[in-house]
Amino acid sequence: MKVSNFIVILGSFFIIATSAVHGQEAKDSDLAKQAQNPIANLISLPLQNNTNFGIGPDDETQNILNIQPVWPITLNEDWNLITRTILPLVSQPGLTGIKVEGGDTVVDPDGEVEEDRTFGLGDTTFTAFFSPNDSGKLTWGVGPVLLLPTATDDAIGSDKWGAGASVVLLTMPGKWVIGSLFSNVWSFAGSGDQDINLFTWQYFVNYNMADGWYLTSAPIITANWEADSDNTWTVPFGGGVGKIFNIGKQPINGQISAYYNVKTPDFGPDWQLRLQLQFLFPK
Repeated sequence: MKVSNFIVILGSFFIIATSAVHGQEAKDSDLAKQAQNPIANLISLPLQNNTNFGIGPDDETQNILNIQPVWPITLNEDWNLITRTILPLVSQPGLTGIKVEGGDTVVDPDGEVEEDRTFGLGDTTFTAFFSPNDSGKLTWGVGPVLLLPTATDDAIGSDKWGAGASVVLLTMPGKWVIGSLFSNVWSFAGSGDQDINLFTWQYFVNYNMADGWYLTSAPIITANWEADSDNTWTVPFGGGVGKIFNIGKQPINGQISAYYNVKTPDFGPDWQLRLQLQFLFPK
């Protein structure tokens, strides 16, 4: 599947859906805040499409569609367990820009060398946050994170098992939802050649407005501790806009944003376009 197909399908769905429900307000003004809270006691299914531009020596495009079901479990009157799973569907360009089959370079009918691109399921990440029902003004959660080697091709996966810890902190004063999510994963088994020691920090700042609209900034900062110092960090900066709307009785959180990488590894992306549809299932 081509990258352009990802963008057209998800982008068209976003435009059609928001147009169909123009002017319709969310049933509950608190729903937007719940959708922006990664450890809310709310079942949801986010479909987050990230298109990275400027990958590799030929400035190719990479696309990652993250299927991210969130399922909270009530443990008792005091504690919840919020599970978050990320299943990435990846369209990955080859760093050489050349497609090889059986030792021969593949040429298309126009005489141009075809691009070596891989499409499939990447490695799965599973996180479980233990979070108190009543933590006061500062909401928090902490728990394990697991990396599962589910990739269908070595080009889009590490072939490593990994584990680590994750913590999230946030506060929701007035119209704001502000917080940070931290995690670090280390590989401990698998046949892959490259060990994993990956730090992730996602801070999020949301300002909620009338009729379900909100402004958002939620870049994902990463540090690959196994890389050399010049290729360790990816640091994006940017933001976008979102809206809570309904299709029939189904509430949905739609969002579009863009992020420029002020720091990126060699052959890393220059910037990213993010489109998201999050299906919400309030209790």
